[in-house]
Amino acid sequence: MLDHGAAPPVSDPSSAPSPGQGIGARLMRRKPVDRLVAEGGQGEGGALRRSLSMWQLTMISIGATLGTGIFVVLGEATPLAGPAVAVSFVLAGLTALFSALSYAELAGSIPVSGSSYSYSYATMGELVAWICGWCLVLEYGVSVAAVAVGWGEYLNELLDGTLGVTIPASVSAPLGEGGLINLPALVVVLLAMVFLMGGAKESARINTVMVAVKIATLLLFCAIGFLGIKAGNYTPLAPLGITGISAAAATLFFSYIGFDAASTAGEEAKNPKRDLPRAIMLSLLIVTVLYCLVALVAVGAMPWQDFEGTEAALARIMQDVTGHSFWSVVLAAGAVVAIASVVFAVLYGQTRILFAMSRDGLVPKVFARVDARTGAPRANTVIVSLFCGALAAFIPLGELANATSIGTLFAFALVNVAVVILRRTRPDMPRTFRVALFPVTPVLGFLFCAWMMVSLPGVTWAVFGGWMAAGLVFYFLYGYRRSRLVSAEK
Repeated sequence: MLDHGAAPPVSDPSSAPSPGQGIGARLMRRKPVDRLVAEGGQGEGGALRRSLSMWQLTMISIGATLGTGIFVVLGEATPLAGPAVAVSFVLAGLTALFSALSYAELAGSIPVSGSSYSYSYATMGELVAWICGWCLVLEYGVSVAAVAVGWGEYLNELLDGTLGVTIPASVSAPLGEGGLINLPALVVVLLAMVFLMGGAKESARINTVMVAVKIATLLLFCAIGFLGIKAGNYTPLAPLGITGISAAAATLFFSYIGFDAASTAGEEAKNPKRDLPRAIMLSLLIVTVLYCLVALVAVGAMPWQDFEGTEAALARIMQDVTGHSFWSVVLAAGAVVAIASVVFAVLYGQTRILFAMSRDGLVPKVFARVDARTGAPRANTVIVSLFCGALAAFIPLGELANATSIGTLFAFALVNVAVVILRRTRPDMPRTFRVALFPVTPVLGFLFCAWMMVSLPGVTWAVFGGWMAAGLVFYFLYGYRRSRLVSAEK
């Protein structure tokens, strides 16, 4: 709930560095909230510009979220849950909601670019913050690649419907899926990079247009798909039981990655304390309603067994219902725009998180370098885009989606913990939004995240463990010695 009667800032001396600390104390040292906020916007050689309105922040979150789950991952989740896939969307959305409430409170209290990384730094110390930030690199950076892979599928659908040609498999599929390189996926990442280098305000305008197009496309699908609904397609509702619904929900949680993207724009928002919480909650509400509506129409219009192995399922449904390829082409065109906007918005979030980590000294300074003319971290954007583009070009979608989900769930779990800690250690800190039913809500958020993580397959845990191990090696070889908090005590 909104809280407009906040108290004035209170200093946080317990988190300030002190000389002579041992390694354990250094790893647990917290960065004061007041210092986090004071450093907002400042980078190497320039500063980020406050130019984003509440509406634009909402569009960033919707842009980063809406699209992938419906246009791509729906085809993978429906064979797991059957017609109850809509229930899986609700379950995944409920998990996201508990964490979204925690994000909203922290975003209104600590309006900085680092998102849950910065929140962890202020509450649980540098090591936990690094782990969270490393998970965010997995969440944002790798999800860009996963989404870009799905973009190529709908691009082929569009080309086939309009020109009667498709991109050869050798250059439109990654290694292990019958190809050598996914060139369309690489192209969409590089296009997003070009737009982002123009600055936050210009990028937000482009994103708003793309979000409007994809919402209109999904509403058009619902209107046409409704005509093809057959009641028999909804029975049995849950052929694979609760286990199938849970497994599908864990996979579909990937679809909700991005609702927190507004929190990464904390240093570019005009009125972050007021607008960030509103943007986070509004975007999650809009996305959840659209996901559930489209899922209900989709499984009603096509038997759930037919989703397995089907690429561009929504476009196929449009063609089956109308009997004309025109509508499937329209859907494919909308999907191309929709998925491109996810790549665009999520890539934006990743660059801003690395910007915050770089400013703290935990990753190289180049990620905090700001172009004086555009106010954008251009070198950061190029490096991240090339990394994500390489992943998109060579790694299959399935493994990317699951790896991204587990990293996201871990980061969300830490955000729920951070809310509890900050309420206890800084009870008088200004809060423009407060989590309702505290501490029950963040505790439930943490438990839901843990449950979703357990539902993911063993191979995903193995990938996650390897990623975490690599991150810890990097931290102790680089970030531990170059941390700005460590430098402050010398």
